[in-house]
Amino acid sequence: MLRIAMVGPFGLRPKGTMAVRALPLALALTERGHRVKLIMPPWHTQEPPRTWHEAGVELEYVPLGPLRGHASAPWIVQRLLRATLAWQPDVVHAFKPKAYAGLTAWWLWQGRLRHGAPALLVDEDDWEGRGGWEALEAYPLVQRSLFRWQERWGLTHAHGVTLASEALQTLAWSLGVPPAQTTWLPNGSTLPCTDTPPAPTPSTLLLYTRFAEFDPLRPVAVLQALAERVPAVRLRVVGQALDPAREEAFDQAVVAAGLTERVERCGWVPPNELPRLLTGCRLALWPFDDSLINRCKCSVKLADLARLGIPVVADDVGEVSRYVIHGETGWLTPPGDVSAMVARAAQLLDDQALAGRMGLAARSRYAELYDWSHLAALAETAYTGALARRQHASGG
Repeated sequence: MLRIAMVGPFGLRPKGTMAVRALPLALALTERGHRVKLIMPPWHTQEPPRTWHEAGVELEYVPLGPLRGHASAPWIVQRLLRATLAWQPDVVHAFKPKAYAGLTAWWLWQGRLRHGAPALLVDEDDWEGRGGWEALEAYPLVQRSLFRWQERWGLTHAHGVTLASEALQTLAWSLGVPPAQTTWLPNGSTLPCTDTPPAPTPSTLLLYTRFAEFDPLRPVAVLQALAERVPAVRLRVVGQALDPAREEAFDQAVVAAGLTERVERCGWVPPNELPRLLTGCRLALWPFDDSLINRCKCSVKLADLARLGIPVVADDVGEVSRYVIHGETGWLTPPGDVSAMVARAAQLLDDQALAGRMGLAARSRYAELYDWSHLAALAETAYTGALARRQHASGG
């Protein structure tokens, strides 16, 4: 049994890394007999400090302040360090190499040779720096420079690195991280799953999105072309845009194409209501531009679709082909090819038996490979290797 501390840069914000990646992994590790604690600053929610438990996992929010904003960083990092070391973990898993988790990992690495120091692992689920996630965030120059340095330093100064995609593995190797120190650790789903999902509406498509991964005009073009082939086709859009301007561009294109009556906008939906809305669709469209951000991404939403058994017609970019097996759990199309996506979607709308078989295959594959109980075993292997490297480095 291991004592594992998971340190995050932020609290449990919806769809954030600690909520959809660290916590489900912690729960699965707890079921395998380990003791796990999540330690975070509640930066986005501004909650007071507290400690609580969820299904055997201990969670702690450290205090913010005393100054306003990021000026409190030294105090917050000190509290994260104190709470982490006081728990006396065998392993510390820092989720994201940037911000508070990255600074905490930096301090832990300085004391790595101290007797009893924990093994340190860093987790990366998005490329954060140049050409990556920073392109979607309006970080000031100083903060952007810090995050770039933290990402490169954090990946190369740890006893082990867990990475959510093959592209991230390749980037880590390019920085000099030995392949033996990297572990591919993709995302699973956190949605509840029922054994008796509602029957899907025959001609309803799903777009489950934050509008960040593709040109918002493209799904409108797909729907417009499908409407000429399948008169009853409709599109259900679930999710809220990260950038309101992209959502506005989508809405304007829908109106301009005369498709308003065919589009159902659901916006943000509570997790417990998502399965009903998602499984009520015959298939999902997954437009995904070929970019560095998308190649590095391992989408939780795609894992949700697989777990719920929804066949997907997707652009073949990055990790998408891990979840969508061409001809088995859905169809892969060339990135940006509207005609190909239209043809494959029409095929599934016309052949409901095929769509049903693909959905069952997707659900079965998810249970076999991407359930968090399976992913926890991958994390265990990463922890074992990191502990051995720590012991070797310290001369133990």
